[in-house]
Amino acid sequence: MLHVARLARLEIPEEEIDRVRDELGAILEAVGKVSELDLSDVEPTSHPLDLVNVWDEDEPRPSLPREDALANAPDPADGAFRVPAVGS
Repeated sequence: MLHVARLARLEIPEEEIDRVRDELGAILEAVGKVSELDLSDVEPTSHPLDLVNVWDEDEPRPSLPREDALANAPDPADGAFRVPAVGS
């Protein structure tokens, strides 16, 4: 269990090890029960529910004026936000 925690870059305090070991064991036992089910007639899915696009149509509409958007910018330049350079 500690090896798995290290791989996951988790720090488990010494006083929590027994509790986490018990919880992980219970989780693995529950997952193991899935292998006992006859799933031969179940179609593989990536999600248990049908997914639909919930977004509205993308239609142009008035937005915040540039001056208002830049009003609190600490150092605007040429009508845009100035940000620190990234990279080497």
